[in-house]
Amino acid sequence: MGKLDGKVALITGGGGGIGSATARLMAEAGARIVVSGVPGDQVAATAAGLVADGHEAIATVTDVSKADQVEAAVAAAVSEFGSLDILVPNAGIQMHDRDIGLHDLPEEVWDATMNVNLRGIYLACRFGLKQMLKQGTGGAIVIVSSITAISGPSENFAYLTSKGALLAMSRNIALTYAKDGIRCNAVCPGALERTPNHDAHLRPEARAAMIKETVPLGRAGTPEDIAPMITFLASEDASYATAGTFVVDGGRTQI
Repeated sequence: MGKLDGKVALITGGGGGIGSATARLMAEAGARIVVSGVPGDQVAATAAGLVADGHEAIATVTDVSKADQVEAAVAAAVSEFGSLDILVPNAGIQMHDRDIGLHDLPEEVWDATMNVNLRGIYLACRFGLKQMLKQGTGGAIVIVSSITAISGPSENFAYLTSKGALLAMSRNIALTYAKDGIRCNAVCPGALERTPNHDAHLRPEARAAMIKETVPLGRAGTPEDIAPMITFLASEDASYATAGTFVVDGGRTQI
C-alpha cells in the first residue's frame, strides 16, 4: 500500500524540475496524477513517462495566469479520476536577467512575475479549494515558495516579493479552511542546480561557486531533494501539520 493510494493530485508546473520530480514520487506512492503547465510537450512527456511505468496520469496544458485554463485543469482531474485530494501549486518563473533591482525594475517584469508566481498560485488554490469544499472530504495543499521569502537577499526583487506573499497566502488558507479538513503548508526550497529560467542567469559560474561556499551541505539541491517534503506534507503522515513553512535548503538560511 502506498501512502497516497486512492488520492488524486494536481501539480502545476509539472513539466520539469520540482513539479515533475514530485509527480513521479507521488505516483510511486499510489496517487493518480494530473500534470499541469506549459510548455505542452514537457507536460505531456512527464505524464506519458508515468503512464509508461504503470501509473495513472494525465496532462493538461495550462497557463496558470489564465483563470479558465486553471479551472479546466481542476475539472479534468475530477472528470478523469473523480476527485481532487492534493494540490501542489508549484508553477513559477524567475527572470534572472531582468528582475535585478527595485529602482530600475520594469513594470512588465514585475507584472509577468506576479502573473505566474502569485496570480497563478491564487487561481490554483481558488479552484482547488472550491472542488475540495464541494467534495467535503478535506484535502492537502502544498504551496512551493522559496528561501528568498525568508532570508531576504536576492537580486530578483519581483521573484522574492512573489514568493514572500505565498507564505502569507498559505497560512491564511490553513487557518481559514482547517474546519473543513483542508491542510495547507508551504515548502521553501533552497538554491537548486537548475532554477526556473536557468539559462537567464547572469553569472552562472559565480552562482555555482557561491552555493558551494554558502550551503553547509556543500552543494546545490535537486528537484529530487525537494519532492519528498512535498509528498510527505500531502500524505496522512503529516495529518497534524498545517500553516507551516518547511525549509529544504542544505542549511543555507541558518548561516
